[in-house]
Amino acid sequence: MIYVGGVPFARDDSSQGMDTLIALMEHPVLVSASNSFKSMAEKKLSVSEISVRSKISKWVYIFQREFATVDPSLVDIVGTDEATTCVGIAIRNCKSGMISVAHMDFPNVVDVGLSQMLALVGDQDSDALLDVHLIGGFDDISSQHSYLAMKSRTKLEGYSYPLCAKIIETLRNRSERFQIQTLHVLGRNTKWDSEGIAYPIFHGFVMETSTGSVIPASFDGTSRCPDEIVRRIRVTASFEDPNWDGRLLDTYDTKTDHFVIAPCAWTIQQKQIALTLQNLSDTEILLTCSSSPSAEGPDFVDNERRKWDYLIKHPDWRETFPSKQPRVFKRTADGNWTKQ
Repeated sequence: MIYVGGVPFARDDSSQGMDTLIALMEHPVLVSASNSFKSMAEKKLSVSEISVRSKISKWVYIFQREFATVDPSLVDIVGTDEATTCVGIAIRNCKSGMISVAHMDFPNVVDVGLSQMLALVGDQDSDALLDVHLIGGFDDISSQHSYLAMKSRTKLEGYSYPLCAKIIETLRNRSERFQIQTLHVLGRNTKWDSEGIAYPIFHGFVMETSTGSVIPASFDGTSRCPDEIVRRIRVTASFEDPNWDGRLLDTYDTKTDHFVIAPCAWTIQQKQIALTLQNLSDTEILLTCSSSPSAEGPDFVDNERRKWDYLIKHPDWRETFPSKQPRVFKRTADGNWTKQ
């Protein structure tokens, strides 16, 4: 069930997710909230920024297809970035303050993924209000008139629209009370260059756990941690591993404040693919490996190459996850992470 501004959002049981999405995109409360979000300066987060300048020492970072539920008594900020056609979603229980954040990439992870997120952020009280923030995705239908195409039911290409529609449809059909606070997606999160090429305005966000406030943010190589390369590889490997079919990747233990990187298997074929891809030019890598080649960040190609280097050196996933056990990282005194 969806609420906006404390009021149930009228629904037509016969309508589809796209219809509800269109109506929400035009809701004046959400238009205003999106405009306010767009006016904020993007916060650039590095380890030094988090631990010194911001006087915040405890953070949790989420990669693509991952989720984490955090306790505000243990974590100061939680967030994600690097989203182009993906959507970041934050759900906060207004009573307990518990927060779950996910970085969703395809519609097939939405149903189970939301159940995973709500397992610890939900409340026994069915009347508990859950604040929801949706940020990411952009107008990737190759036309500045794609919003009109969406309203006229023109056949859609791209990735962002089907994903956003699926998320909204699932929120609408669940029994929990979801109050949408931020809907900064699709056209609201799009800018165009002089040649008419679309780009996301923001690629990520952080939520301050003490207040539930959300601000646009980007992370760097020092703060996208721990276990960056292995977690990046899991995103690709999860498509081949049936254990993760339709699910978000387990990443973090809420109660212990440890990162627990659940094992994910990859095949020797991944090494062969890595050897082939390493020979491509930067432009060819963007065209081959990205759902939105013109919208990726400047470090996309380097991140891909570092993944392939690891796969070439470690083609057997059991070297990374001995005895099929997770990789565990505990928090250090300065708020960073060390392998246990």
